[in-house]
Amino acid sequence: MMLLKRTNIHEKLLREQRLNTNAGESKIINWVNQFLKNTPANNARILDKLKQQNGDASATAFAFDKLDTERIFHEKSIKKICVDYRLRFLDTHFFKGTYPQEALDEIKHLEEAHETSLSNFKIMAPSKMFVLNKTDDPLLFAPMGNGYYYLIHKWGNDLHPLRKLLMWPFKTFETLVFTIMLSSILATLLVPNGMFAPEQSLSQDVMVFFFMFKSIAAVVIYYGFALGKNFNTAIWKCQYDKAQ
Repeated sequence: MMLLKRTNIHEKLLREQRLNTNAGESKIINWVNQFLKNTPANNARILDKLKQQNGDASATAFAFDKLDTERIFHEKSIKKICVDYRLRFLDTHFFKGTYPQEALDEIKHLEEAHETSLSNFKIMAPSKMFVLNKTDDPLLFAPMGNGYYYLIHKWGNDLHPLRKLLMWPFKTFETLVFTIMLSSILATLLVPNGMFAPEQSLSQDVMVFFFMFKSIAAVVIYYGFALGKNFNTAIWKCQYDKAQ
């Protein structure tokens, strides 16, 4: 039995959206009311649209009174969650997974309810979902304009409860250096006293630390260059495989 609850990205998005919105949901509602009111079905058809190259994310003319405000997210909130959990937010034609029937039904339902045609879809998911067939918590979005997106459907498994912690070192260059330094300190503390001299001095401890730091840094750099890795802030909207 798992002691830690798996991470639900939809819940994290809601929390981040509320933190970023000074006036709470009322600010979103006001924007939707002002913007959308002025904005001028079968599975095969929908799947074809999902596989098309999206191009510019033009706004969809949703009916305001039929929207669920808990599904409206600004790109700023989406970026924050993608960076924290090392996810990508890409056009659906890059997505290599499969779409559940529930997602297709939700698209048809939204198109009928809002009397519009949805297009330019986006997917938020771990990097490997754009390379391999996995089932780790994809979220399907439609653009609303002005940097806002509407969450259509979420499926698959929730993320590992420790994913945010495990991906934290890869957020930025600074977090990576801090992690290497912390790992070097821990590795230095594991070296037995008196290994290099009967009474190990502070200067010897410092030398051991620098040796550990260079060794760990060399492994990290080699791993990063060999696999074409990059930082979370650089890959969240990157479409290239070698920036995983």
